[in-house]
Amino acid sequence: MTIHSFTAKEGKMGAQVLWFLVLLTLTTICESKSCHPNDLKGLQDFKAGIHSDSSGRLGKWIGRDCCKWEGVYCSNETGRVVRISLPGLYTSGDAPVQSAMAGELSPSITLLNFLEVIDMGELVGLTGKIPPSIGLHLPHLRKLNFLGNKFTGALPESICKLSKLEELYLQENGFSGFLPSCIGGVKNLRRLDVHSNKLSGVIPESITSLTNLESLCLQDNFLSGNIPENIGTLQLLKELDLSNNSLTGIIPRSIVKLYSISILYLNANQLEGEIPLPSKPGQLSSLSFLRLQNNRLSGTIPKSIGYLTSLQRLSLANNQLKGSIPSSLGNLKSLTELYLSYNQLSGQLPRSIGGISELLFLSISHNMIEGPLPHEISSLSNLQSLDLSFNHLNMSVIPKWLMQLPSLSRIYLAGCGIHGEIPDYIQSLAKSLLELDLSANHLSGRIPAWIGSLSQLYSLNLSKNKFVSEIPSTVTNLEILGVLDLHSNKLEGSVNAVFQMKSRFEGGSLTYLDLSDNSFSSVVEQIGMGGQEHIRHLNLSHNFLKGRLPTSIGTLKSLETLDLSYNGLGSNLPTSLANVTILERLMLHKNQFTGRIPEEFLKLKNLKELNLSDNLLEGKIPNGKPFIDFSQRSYTGNRGLCGKPLPPCKS
Repeated sequence: MTIHSFTAKEGKMGAQVLWFLVLLTLTTICESKSCHPNDLKGLQDFKAGIHSDSSGRLGKWIGRDCCKWEGVYCSNETGRVVRISLPGLYTSGDAPVQSAMAGELSPSITLLNFLEVIDMGELVGLTGKIPPSIGLHLPHLRKLNFLGNKFTGALPESICKLSKLEELYLQENGFSGFLPSCIGGVKNLRRLDVHSNKLSGVIPESITSLTNLESLCLQDNFLSGNIPENIGTLQLLKELDLSNNSLTGIIPRSIVKLYSISILYLNANQLEGEIPLPSKPGQLSSLSFLRLQNNRLSGTIPKSIGYLTSLQRLSLANNQLKGSIPSSLGNLKSLTELYLSYNQLSGQLPRSIGGISELLFLSISHNMIEGPLPHEISSLSNLQSLDLSFNHLNMSVIPKWLMQLPSLSRIYLAGCGIHGEIPDYIQSLAKSLLELDLSANHLSGRIPAWIGSLSQLYSLNLSKNKFVSEIPSTVTNLEILGVLDLHSNKLEGSVNAVFQMKSRFEGGSLTYLDLSDNSFSSVVEQIGMGGQEHIRHLNLSHNFLKGRLPTSIGTLKSLETLDLSYNGLGSNLPTSLANVTILERLMLHKNQFTGRIPEEFLKLKNLKELNLSDNLLEGKIPNGKPFIDFSQRSYTGNRGLCGKPLPPCKS
């Protein structure tokens, strides 16, 4: 073999290869060295504090080179641990899987003083308190995530020392006490989320100094006091959620200066006063989601609401708003959801509402809106849900053009002054109607047989009308019906047709059944005979039902409320009822039940309300909870009953 001498080009290539090998060797040496002793100890102590870890990740933390451990990341330059990332596990479908970790956060974790990121969200079980010294030994920390664990105690003031902190996620824990008043000193903070804890006290005014803040989520706590007056200084804020607290006072006027805001949730507080909205176009121009429901807001809906042209969802429900609905709502061309229920709004619906072509949900129930309905509503081709219940509409009849809305699947017209029979043209929605509420009207005649053709119907409420005759047998065709409310009518005959309903789903779908305050007189022999396994609320009170209560009632294992009062039911109480162990409310008064209260009923540990009064029961009341805790009123009118809480039985 002849050995050639290198040319200049080959020499250059050879030198490059040599340098590559040298660098590879150095990298291997650097990677093989152990991490810093402080980092090793901090991680070992953290691992020792964890009682169990079904994910198995911490079990792989072996050896002295913590830089190779799963979830541990070291700096290529310094070799120090800069990131711990142990978020909850996820399946391929992004569904969270509990890792069943439990333990305490060791104070030794503060030895990891080069850390930039601590990501321990959704470990589902990490307990204890955040070490008070956490802000003194982690000067490089940019992100701290303890989402979804079980931390308790107060937030340490030393958090304010984390001068480089940009993201703080402490939501869904058990933190209590106050939000540190010094929090405004963490100038680099972009995201602050401590929702779903037990924090109390006021929102510190210093929070308005966090001018880099993009997201502030403090909802689902016990915060009180006013919203900081200068909240509008947070010019970069895109999301502000203060909902589900106990905040009082007015909504600060400066809120219109949140030029970047997209999500604004102030609902479920005790806020008062008028709604501050832009005085000119361009303000709050990015606002897409506005929730102010469940407060004490007063005044009118400002006409300037039409300036919020990016708005997609608007909820002002359950306040004290008065006056008419402004026609400027028609300018909100991107609006998909509008909720104005439970206010004191009056006047007619503006015709301009028909121009909100993207509208999916429209709810204006429980106001004082007058008729007639503007025909322009027929232009809402995307409308899926319409709730006009309990207004002063005096509709007399259901407008036929409502049935021509191509996407309509939920209709709520309770208390709208509708007369006559249910119009046949509702059948045109047979393949799309999911919920129909015509309760509290003046409807009369028979429930039409074609009701059974509404194949997609899940909820039907025809209560508080004047319907007569029997329930049509075609109701058994409603295979996915989950809610049936026919109470307070003049219906008669048998109730057994309802109990013969078969579901296309295994286990049935009916969960709520109220046939009370009618004139049914049959024997309830079909109850619990199949297709009702999921029923939770059953009310047959105030009828003329007779016969014995069948033992098959014990198969209703999901039943929470059973009301059979004010009937003519008799014979012994079936012991099988004791199998319905989640039962919370049992009302059997004003019947003719005889015999003893079965001792087996002591299994009904969840009973919160019981009334067996005015029957023909006798013998000793079962001696145990919950029966001995109910008052005498639960048992009076049974001459043969004795024992606590009634007088003792005679020997």
